Amino acid sequence: MRRIDLTLPLAEENLALDEALLDEAEAAGVPCECLRLWEPSSPMVVVGRSSRVAVEVRQERCRALGIPVLRRSSGGGAIVTGPGCLMYAVVLSLQSRPALRAIDSAHRFVLESMAAALRRQGLAVEHSGTSDLTLDNRKFSGNSLRVRREHLLYHGTLLYDFDVDLIGACLGSPPRQPEYRAGREHPSFVTNLPLTAAVLRRLVAGAWGVDEAETDWPRERVAELVAAKYSRREWNSRY
Repeated sequence: MRRIDLTLPLAEENLALDEALLDEAEAAGVPCECLRLWEPSSPMVVVGRSSRVAVEVRQERCRALGIPVLRRSSGGGAIVTGPGCLMYAVVLSLQSRPALRAIDSAHRFVLESMAAALRRQGLAVEHSGTSDLTLDNRKFSGNSLRVRREHLLYHGTLLYDFDVDLIGACLGSPPRQPEYRAGREHPSFVTNLPLTAAVLRRLVAGAWGVDEAETDWPRERVAELVAAKYSRREWNSRY
């Protein structure tokens, strides 16, 4: 598995790079796995592929705060990310890991791998709901996936020093909630991990058995995706 530590200048570019890495793996014709780590330099809202922006996002508040609302290629609900939130993405081979063709198995495999790495730091991390990671029954990681023919993209958030008040400012109550949430509002439901960015990066890299980062990435495909999709209102506001 290769590792890429790269935050691009524009929010649209960062969303495009996750999809570009999946496209690159599919085009390779052989199993091609990758871990990417990045952290936004400013806040943004990212909605799921089929999210209804008007339902999930407080659009006027986001405009007032200058926070962009963008759409990713994977499913799930809206999230808020920014400084203090480490973003990760793994591209996994379905040829090498055929059990992951079952969506429940994919969630379980990735999140248990991540949880096991964090537990080595003495944290009682659990896989909760369908695709959350929690500490003391409070969510610090939301995740989603996209499956293609021979590879899947699994990506998510890891809060460690994030302004959680931004979540309530930018998002309403999600239309679909896991049972363990028990109706809690964002401030009492979400938490930060008690880790530094450096330690968190090391633990995530260890979860996937990668160390040294590479510098090569699919520049041309990112530019194509930004121009055709991620910079366009037709994509970001289509629902």
